[in-house]
Amino acid sequence: MHSVTSRAALVALLLVALAILPAAASAAVPGWSTPAGLWAPIDRATGKPLGLIAIFEAHGLYYGRIEPATAHDARSTDRCTECTGGRHNAPMNGLLLMRHLRYQNGHYVGGDILDPRNGHVFGCELRLIDGGRKLVMRGYLGIPLFGHSQVWQRMQGTPGQHVWPVSGS
Repeated sequence: MHSVTSRAALVALLLVALAILPAAASAAVPGWSTPAGLWAPIDRATGKPLGLIAIFEAHGLYYGRIEPATAHDARSTDRCTECTGGRHNAPMNGLLLMRHLRYQNGHYVGGDILDPRNGHVFGCELRLIDGGRKLVMRGYLGIPLFGHSQVWQRMQGTPGQHVWPVSGS
């Protein structure tokens, strides 16, 4: 009788541990289940970061803005002269690059992304990979089939201060 009680207690303990593990794993990496955070788009040709994008959530939708990567960048007076509408001639630092992305079936869809070099706006979707350490941003014209994907690396630190890639475990 004593061994049945011990086994039942062990099984109950294991079930509790299994229920707690997913919550503990997500607590160890706060926010990595969403794209909210600081990101560096990676240049396919050089493998180096192109800059910094801060993705944030507002009212259930996700947005991304350009952040200064260094203190020198923070003083930049560059403006989006090719942009149209409310973003015309807006400062590059703080420029809203991505808008209106919503979570749907494991992806962030329905938004758009601005190419500040030429002012063109494209459809956009995001997908987290590598446990949330990276994301794939797909910009497209019309439908995602006609587009281009870019991998972004999640970063740690403060824009304009010390920023470094999130390391894997």
